[in-house]
Amino acid sequence: MEQNKLDAFERIGDIMDRLRAECPWDKKQTNDTLRILTQEEVFELSDAIIKKDDAGICEELGDVLLHILFYAKIAEEKKSFTIADVCNRLSDKMIHRHPHIFGSAQADSAAEVIRNWQILKLQEGKGKTVLGGVPDSLPSLIKAFRIQDKARSAGFDWKCKEDVWDKVKEEVSEVEAEIRNKTALKEQETDPSQQQAIQERIEEEFGDLMFSIINAARLYKINPDNALERTNQKFIKRFNYLESKAKEKGKTVNDLTFDEMNALWDEAKHN
Repeated sequence: MEQNKLDAFERIGDIMDRLRAECPWDKKQTNDTLRILTQEEVFELSDAIIKKDDAGICEELGDVLLHILFYAKIAEEKKSFTIADVCNRLSDKMIHRHPHIFGSAQADSAAEVIRNWQILKLQEGKGKTVLGGVPDSLPSLIKAFRIQDKARSAGFDWKCKEDVWDKVKEEVSEVEAEIRNKTALKEQETDPSQQQAIQERIEEEFGDLMFSIINAARLYKINPDNALERTNQKFIKRFNYLESKAKEKGKTVNDLTFDEMNALWDEAKHN
């Protein structure tokens, strides 16, 4: 590694040591108090990546690195492990999981690398099952994508990706059927517990529909989280336009009629 990189890493390590020793806030932190803050930092990094903001990515990577150093420092104080142990353990793992680079194994495509990676993880006991390595705390949309991707790496996947659209249509039909059932029961003034049961079935079917759409995204090489975030940002931009135009007329969004809102929404789309 270049000397300037080593010097930079040593510098931030020294700063962390001093903060932990002298700063009242930093001295109080524990793994538990840092956990939520770490999640926020990772999401801020994700925002910068989505926006293709290189300066932002650089800054947010620094914030994430600070948290890594923080956890390692807390562990060092407990005589559990050090940042050197973190680095060495990572190095050993990368060497072990890349036998096509550091050993004699063959892997001529990214798909083969991923397949070998999953096999090695199972051998290491990282997950007693193929899906065991998917963290429980992942957001549901990302978790669904990772579950499907891990199942694919084990050979469980559609033979023809176009067939997934039949599954999507089937799930849409099932959601619609349950909604019709709920409407019929409501008209019959049935027991509230029956209404609750059918609401839960609608939720279950809706989950199946979302899972199938995420599966379709995966098959067509679309990251569903990125796709949804792009739509979120598009909606925000258009709604902000609608709100600003309402303000120009001395109104709020709530004052607009449905037709007025639709007209402004179309304007925002064209603009």
